Amino acid sequence: MITFLHGKLVEALPTQVVVDVNGVGYEALIPLSSFDKLPQPGGNVKLLTQLVVREDAHVLYGFMTPAERDLFRLLVDTVSGIGPKTALNILSGISVAAFRGAVADGDVKLLSQISGVGKRTAERIVVELRDRIGAAGAWEAASAKRALSPDEQKINDAVLALMALGFKQLEAHDAIRSAQTVAGVAATVEELVRACLKKG
Repeated sequence: MITFLHGKLVEALPTQVVVDVNGVGYEALIPLSSFDKLPQPGGNVKLLTQLVVREDAHVLYGFMTPAERDLFRLLVDTVSGIGPKTALNILSGISVAAFRGAVADGDVKLLSQISGVGKRTAERIVVELRDRIGAAGAWEAASAKRALSPDEQKINDAVLALMALGFKQLEAHDAIRSAQTVAGVAATVEELVRACLKKG
């Protein structure tokens, strides 16, 4: 399994890149969200990858962030009828945070506006991913709509971590605020989450 490519960016198009890794050129298909984050050709790049093996080809897909790759994997592995091409279209048409918020809110209209995603596919995405994304997705999307200070971002990340572990949103927020009062404002996300888990 090829997990990432680290080398020189030789060619960058909105839909694909070529990365030179020690003299070997790897071509990877990418979403627009990753294209926007690429360095100039000639620069060093680290591209997270997912290899998809088909009968007629081995295709490498590349992503600039773990969140993009995670969503790609979730779509391809979980939602029936969604293949790599549609998953790339979704990543190109909507941010990860906005996608998670749309699923959590059941916003079929927003999802069906993405190229290659009709109303039926959008409905299937909501039904099949809602339990996976849940309240944490709605919280993340709401936070993404406004700029957060570094301290707010830390609280937000810690709350999301607790929600991923099964806490309710309000419960997670209260727990993190209490932990920060005890641990101090300099406490890291990890320290805050650990403190909450010890109390629980």
